[in-house]
Amino acid sequence: MPAFIIEGGHPLSGTITPQGAKNEALQIICATLLTQERVVINNIPDILDIRNLIQLLKDIGVNVERLSRNDYAFEAKELNLSYLESDDFLQKSASLRGSVMMIGPLLARYGKAIIAKPGGDKIGRRRLDTHIQGFQHLGAKLKHIEDRNVYEISAKRLKGAYMLLDEASVTGTANIVMAAVLAKGTTTIYNAACEPYLQQLCKMLNSMGARISGIASNLLTIEGVDKLGGTEHKILPDMIEVGSFIGMAAMVGNGIRIKDVSLSNLGIIPEAFRRLGIKINVDGDDLIIPKLSHYQIDSFIDGTIMTIADAPWPGLTPDLLSVFIVVATQARGSVLFHQKMFESRLFFVDKLIDMGAQIILCDPHRAVVVGHDRKIRLRGGRMSSPDIRAGIALLIAAMSASGTSRIENIQQIDRGYEDIEARLNALGAKIRREE
Repeated sequence: MPAFIIEGGHPLSGTITPQGAKNEALQIICATLLTQERVVINNIPDILDIRNLIQLLKDIGVNVERLSRNDYAFEAKELNLSYLESDDFLQKSASLRGSVMMIGPLLARYGKAIIAKPGGDKIGRRRLDTHIQGFQHLGAKLKHIEDRNVYEISAKRLKGAYMLLDEASVTGTANIVMAAVLAKGTTTIYNAACEPYLQQLCKMLNSMGARISGIASNLLTIEGVDKLGGTEHKILPDMIEVGSFIGMAAMVGNGIRIKDVSLSNLGIIPEAFRRLGIKINVDGDDLIIPKLSHYQIDSFIDGTIMTIADAPWPGLTPDLLSVFIVVATQARGSVLFHQKMFESRLFFVDKLIDMGAQIILCDPHRAVVVGHDRKIRLRGGRMSSPDIRAGIALLIAAMSASGTSRIENIQQIDRGYEDIEARLNALGAKIRREE
């Protein structure tokens, strides 16, 4: 099993550029199935989840041309529909979370899709009810095929409808939008997710000929069209990676510049880090984090302890909470973290406690961090990465710790971060990959 060996205590300095956004790329690549024409996508991150999804598209008959390391052209002229029903396809798609967003395009264009239960992170149950209910509103039928334990979703022609989503699911909204663009009539989606990734998807679909209005709000109106054409699209920088680099710069930075971050799409992230006492300077579209000998957590105006909680956009993304927790371990002051959206994302704090962090895990959703104010360094240790975001948080912790650490199960980190050890080593880190 591959692992990272990290020698802690080496300060980082220099410039780093974030990769393309993984969560946007998964949606955008699936959207290429909606047209027969050529679609060029730029700034695709070269990471495991994306490579697996692209391979899946090749398997079903999409013509994929790699133009450069991060740029691809897709042409979904004729798909192998019999392969879409095969056990091999179901097995591959079940192990890849992003494959669930193929359902909407396949249903819209071919009137049928088969799904197995999807895989991905071990961070709690990520139900598909929102997706399925959305398709049912559009007139699709759901059938459980017991002997194969798979679900078949089918519809002769989807029809526009009004729907109020039970949760503002990003992947759910994306899937329903992709299905609705080719439906007959008008679809209205209320309580839609409005993350930048979804805004990007809607903008791309409009450039292909779709008619979507209300972009960036939680009320989307989609007028169905008969067909979509080709386009060219550039993926935003990954806000989770930007946040990870801010945390890294605070913990072990000796002055770091994060380039081309698309500041307008970072939302509340920089301000949330500032609440932990981290100084962030803005230079055009770059962020500069100076060396911080100390950083002090704010308290609320009435003097009560700071609470940082995740929330749907434009609230704080849950994907960064693990990074915030690590950063808080060396701050001056205390803070309560409230992870509302997934029930088992905080369990990695046990590993931080083993490294010497002062954390009280109140329940599966809440943890109180009492900062060391850099008076006590974390200790290196042996750990395993349970999910992508906990993996990067543990990597930051190991880089700041005294001694050498070993992180196993790093394929979880590889799923979300492109060539991470080489990029961090270029800044001065000492990270070695062991196969």
